[in-house]
Amino acid sequence: MQSKRHSLFEVVTGTAVAFLISLLVQQFIVDPLWHLHKSIFENLSITVLFTVVSVVRSYYWRRFFNWLNNKNNNSHVTHRNHG
Repeated sequence: MQSKRHSLFEVVTGTAVAFLISLLVQQFIVDPLWHLHKSIFENLSITVLFTVVSVVRSYYWRRFFNWLNNKNNNSHVTHRNHG
């Protein structure tokens, strides 16, 4: 089973890479294609907002599936011990 700390570390690390990619895509591809005129600070703010949402979502999804996996593993042990 994955610890809560490890789950958070994995999510933050993966999201940090996505953060940089998203910021660059928004600044150099999205803005020019849609003729948006935002400063790098505005793009950074938008990217930070979506990144925080992504980290929280990913962490809780991961913990939920970890809980399900642990629950299923425990129910198999319980059935074997009583069978």
